[in-house]
Amino acid sequence: MHDEGIECSENRVARRMRRLGLKAIQAKRFKVTTDSNHSKPIAPDLLEQDFCAAGPNQKWTSDISYVWTDEGWLYLAVVMDLYSRAIVGWSMNRRMTQQLVCDALVMALFRRGFPRGTIIHSDRGSQYCSKRYQRLINHNGLRCSMGRKANCYDNAVTESFFHTLKVELVHRERYTTRHIAKTRIFEYIETYYNRQRKHSAIDNRIPMIFEKAA
Repeated sequence: MHDEGIECSENRVARRMRRLGLKAIQAKRFKVTTDSNHSKPIAPDLLEQDFCAAGPNQKWTSDISYVWTDEGWLYLAVVMDLYSRAIVGWSMNRRMTQQLVCDALVMALFRRGFPRGTIIHSDRGSQYCSKRYQRLINHNGLRCSMGRKANCYDNAVTESFFHTLKVELVHRERYTTRHIAKTRIFEYIETYYNRQRKHSAIDNRIPMIFEKAA
């Protein structure tokens, strides 16, 4: 509203919303997707909940979430650049496999020009500890980082993105097929979230515009 030249405060907006009977959309119950009960090697936590970055491609985070369709679950893996909060890589599949997270990371690498030394942070899920994913990290000169077991706060920024995605899109729609869900999520990430939606962590600026102005 301020960008449109309308002077108002949060309290005034809250009063108007109450008069109109408008309420914020509430998120639904959380579903655990992390399988950390395995014997695969894990990496140290290089972020330690420091989600700030001085420039692009210094710190990336990755995580997996899920979307229900009439055909069954659709799993979504994303890679976020902590500098701008842009989603620089993503992948969707009916199965939550190591290929899912590898595809998301490969997209991020191609789109960002294969940077070296970037921290890539995730949880301790079996997909992220898999040999294929670890080989991808090592081959491209990335630095692997993993949060503590069963601590969602160690990857809170990516969890926050999933919360936003579901509140603003997923929980407002019904998907009869996985293909429809994929199309809508693609549109949300690439058309709206990265290029139109303002993010409070970057002074209410748009991720892609924020990066270009750096």
